[in-house]
Amino acid sequence: MSRVGKQPVNIPAGVKASVVEGIVKVEGPRGSLAYKLARGVSAVIEGDTITFAVRGGDKQSVADYGTARSHVDNMVKGVTEGWKRSLEVNGVGYTASMAGTKLLLKVGFAHDVDIEIPEGVSCQVQRNIIDLMSHDKQLVGNVAAKIRKVRPPEPYLGKGIKYVEEVIKRKAGKTAK
Repeated sequence: MSRVGKQPVNIPAGVKASVVEGIVKVEGPRGSLAYKLARGVSAVIEGDTITFAVRGGDKQSVADYGTARSHVDNMVKGVTEGWKRSLEVNGVGYTASMAGTKLLLKVGFAHDVDIEIPEGVSCQVQRNIIDLMSHDKQLVGNVAAKIRKVRPPEPYLGKGIKYVEEVIKRKAGKTAK
């Protein structure tokens, strides 16, 4: 059994949660989210906590048990505090700027790269740092991965777009004779 799944999810003040036909809905000051539980997992709201249980004994249900608890815990944290992901643009002449709901990247290509920032995600650019914020952890992560994919960091000069907390292993270049 999952040790993560056994722990109840606490519902803080100002957050409403409901379980209807296998769908967990969470509403808070930053927005609302929903998660569909897997077939072998059930959730029950008792007071100010949500507890999860395995209905079936098969391997997949047990695996989905801890996953469901983690998703709902992330939803509760998202609607109360929100999620933030920061990226750093490194390279001579590499810049990022916002134009309406589009992120404009100049990262060494012959053309500028436009990335549409989806609704529900706010984006701020300060010098070479791109900050993405939202109540949905999965959405923030997907947008950040899409931005990083435009120009991943390379190991020789360290140029590219990387997560702020990411460490790039640098390689030595060619050696002189």
